[in-house]
Amino acid sequence: MNFDYDFISENSVKLGVSLVLGALIGAEREYKGRNIGFRTIILITLGSTLFTILSFILGKDNEPARIASNIVTGVGFLGAGAIFREGASVRGMTTASLIWISAAIGMACGIAQYEFAILVTLITLVILLGFTGVQKFIDRYNQEKIYKISIDNNLDLKREIEKNMKVFKLKFEIVKQTKINESLKIEYEIRGADTAHANFTQYLTTTNVISFFEV
Repeated sequence: MNFDYDFISENSVKLGVSLVLGALIGAEREYKGRNIGFRTIILITLGSTLFTILSFILGKDNEPARIASNIVTGVGFLGAGAIFREGASVRGMTTASLIWISAAIGMACGIAQYEFAILVTLITLVILLGFTGVQKFIDRYNQEKIYKISIDNNLDLKREIEKNMKVFKLKFEIVKQTKINESLKIEYEIRGADTAHANFTQYLTTTNVISFFEV
């Protein structure tokens, strides 16, 4: 068996760069304790790099991009598995996006576009690490939460609660309203500053008109 050492050497560099870049992104996910972490992201970048290399070997002059294009489809299934619903909110979107961009970085390594792959990796890390403060700042002044409130079936009580929302400078919409026996269960989508939410939650905790609430 004859080994093509030039081929192995050239593509080992591609896989090595892919591994390092995947490790940098995966380390951030692992540090934050996300459900898809260090090893998974590395395997995604390595797999994308390998498929890109193989696409040019198997495809040659006959549509070499066909195999590489299917990487996007395969990564879509992985990304969908990272997204899950928790109550009224959807979690895992950032991780799903990282799976997608990690595959793109792996493909860039597969065609030896190292500078471009490194640039995208650095931009991704800046967004993940540097923009956290910006997101917290935005959330501090405009945060959206779902409140589930149960009261006696009394419209005056309902108006009183909604009046206090306005007092605390909160904007609200009724998502769902249900009457069960003599109780009225209302689900609100409420937006406002973090401190306003805290004050409203304190009001709900201390008032006697609320029989049950959940945020």
